[in-house]
Amino acid sequence: MDVTKFPNIYEQQKRNRRQTMIIMAAFVLFFGFLGYGFDVFFLGIDPFGLVYQDAVGLPLGTIVALIAGALFASWGLQSGAVAVLNSSQAYPVPDNDPKYRTVINVVDEMTIASGLPRPKIFIVPDPDPNAFATGKDPQHSYIAVTEGLVEKLNREELQGVIAHEMSHVKNYDIRTMTIVAALVGAIFLLSDAARRMMWFGGGRGGRRTSRGGGSGPIAAILLVVWLIALVLAPLISQLLAMAVSRQREYLADASGAELTRNPLALADALEKIESSSEPTRAIKQGSAHLCIVDPLGRKANLKEGFFADIFATHPPISKRITLLRAMAYSFKS
Repeated sequence: MDVTKFPNIYEQQKRNRRQTMIIMAAFVLFFGFLGYGFDVFFLGIDPFGLVYQDAVGLPLGTIVALIAGALFASWGLQSGAVAVLNSSQAYPVPDNDPKYRTVINVVDEMTIASGLPRPKIFIVPDPDPNAFATGKDPQHSYIAVTEGLVEKLNREELQGVIAHEMSHVKNYDIRTMTIVAALVGAIFLLSDAARRMMWFGGGRGGRRTSRGGGSGPIAAILLVVWLIALVLAPLISQLLAMAVSRQREYLADASGAELTRNPLALADALEKIESSSEPTRAIKQGSAHLCIVDPLGRKANLKEGFFADIFATHPPISKRITLLRAMAYSFKS
């Protein structure tokens, strides 16, 4: 394989940031569309006059939906990290235990290299090698590694993994993914509430349409699209969250390689992690997107292609390794 065809580290960082911003914008637009449809078809309010020209008014449903999403995001930022650590049974690294001295030293080194505040280090009691970062910002960040990761990786490989996780902190991925998780929960509740209300009553929008107050085909098309989005909202929001997670992993690989100037260390670490056949049982499904590799061992994360890109939380490890080796080639050029 010709590694020269891959983008260098800086081009890859720029591309991944751009793609992530596009996905996040799509998330916000989807959320807003659900609220707009609720205003139009349940409350009979059309703030933009697209369907009901005589019903321009304050978009109450949209405002309530956005406030609910903001509250969910705020709650997640304040308490999400502690919840993740508790759910994985993680405990603070013992300072005096020589078993974890290398981990402490590597975190200290990467703290200096990144210029960030030192994150708190936690150990997850699981023999499968894995790691994740969480928190609301660099000043309130945590890095958790499994016992299996400490035992199976050498110092350089461990440095590559810690640099990857420090990059999640530096790039504010920990905040992004917490907000995304909160929005997924908010959209699920919003769509469920709207479906229940539609089930028990059609609302003003339905009565207005029956009297001919709507804009004919425009109202019909928008209603169909909104109903489909309402039914599929939980799935669509999960897919958007997965897409954000995949792009963040590529970016953290590139940023971590920039910190260590040794992309091969992370590539070798990923190869060892990939060779482990056991799932990381201590880490729950709700925290899977935070890990350096999928802790559940889902097959979608091992493949490339259209369906893998839709349903995978992580990019294929083989592709990440190839890109890291390409970065090493660019460093030498």
